[in-house]
Amino acid sequence: MSENPTAPATTAAEPGAPEAAAVAAVRPAAPAPRRSEPMFPDGTGPAADPAGSHHERRIRSFQPRRSRVSPTQADALRRLWPTWGRDIDGLSRIDLDAFFDGRPVVLEIGFGMGEATAQMAAADPDTGILGCDVHTPGQGNLLGLAERNGLSNIRVANGDAIILLREMLAPASLAGLRVFFPDPWPKKRHHKRRLIQPEFIALATTRLAPGALVHCATDWEPYAEQMLEVLSAEPTLENLYPGYAPRPDFRPLTKFESQGLDKGHVVHDLLFRRRGA
Repeated sequence: MSENPTAPATTAAEPGAPEAAAVAAVRPAAPAPRRSEPMFPDGTGPAADPAGSHHERRIRSFQPRRSRVSPTQADALRRLWPTWGRDIDGLSRIDLDAFFDGRPVVLEIGFGMGEATAQMAAADPDTGILGCDVHTPGQGNLLGLAERNGLSNIRVANGDAIILLREMLAPASLAGLRVFFPDPWPKKRHHKRRLIQPEFIALATTRLAPGALVHCATDWEPYAEQMLEVLSAEPTLENLYPGYAPRPDFRPLTKFESQGLDKGHVVHDLLFRRRGA
């Protein structure tokens, strides 16, 4: 007997056929799987792949994560994204003066759930913070924190920071760059995925205004050594300290950092300044 769901159903097995086949024959065919709907259709929130096929495929330092978005986070994204969010599609420049009402802008790459970003924004309301990340729950959480705390100096960019820097930000348009606790990619074969590489820093510095501050932090010792080597080798940057910097007061102590310190991790800060033109 055919098991084709389009074949006529019978109520009994053919001679010699197993009884289970007869039961299967009268069971209704399973419905075709439904295609999942986009989380935020029609630009109502961050896109799953904003750059699409516009730009080259290459090794990335991140992996997009869109699961487990809470109802509160999703609500914040739907309401606030059209005003405070921007997809990194690589198709047009962002007018930072208009986007931040004339404030100087610091780019923060990888803000996690956004608690530290919100604290820094509250402590310095005259500076705009453009937070770049691909973690949808964190994007929603940060926008919710900004709204609840009246922080009008936070904006969120969704997607690849390299495309953002290369295609969507004007030269010398940033007052600073922050990269706090990026993925260390500890396995040697994955070191090529680390964000802080010579090519990345060479690109990023072209978007920094003279005097702009580059601030990196990590609790992974080998990555700290790589950061120091890469930043020190960039001719447009000068180290503000002989090596690693003391932890500045303006960088909040995050929950993630506290957990690392409890495990005996040593946190290294690096503070470099963009040289004058």
